[in-house]
Amino acid sequence: MTPASGGAQVRTLETLLRLRHGLHTPGTPATPGTPATPGRLSVPEGMSAPLGCDAVAMPARFGPEVLPRLPRVGCVYADETHWWWLVPSESDYALEWPAPARYAIGAVVPDAPRLIHRPDGELPYTPPIPLYLTLCRLTGTAPSWSQVVGA
Repeated sequence: MTPASGGAQVRTLETLLRLRHGLHTPGTPATPGTPATPGRLSVPEGMSAPLGCDAVAMPARFGPEVLPRLPRVGCVYADETHWWWLVPSESDYALEWPAPARYAIGAVVPDAPRLIHRPDGELPYTPPIPLYLTLCRLTGTAPSWSQVVGA
């Protein structure tokens, strides 16, 4: 925040986004090598999450259709009903993820799914834009930036 005339505080877009995301910083809450807490996905041992972690969930029936369409697949977790992809924190900025997708800030999920895919390398992320576009295509949803804005 920066002072404005008259002593009032001005909130920047970045400040508002941090407030919206609960003031978490990169590297938290999914800390590499620490076990998942109930409801929170963990980053596997040997991987780092310098951009923090959020997760995108879709019903499990979409999972096998999504995987082959992505140029890179990061950590994917699953249970009987949903698949979750780890994405960098704030990957929901200016995006409306298509229903029935759910965006989970801090990679907080309702249950304790199992890791079903671990990428080579040190980063656990699925690139969010290819994931977003794939989910839009599978759900028949136009990407938010392609929708007409009223005059």
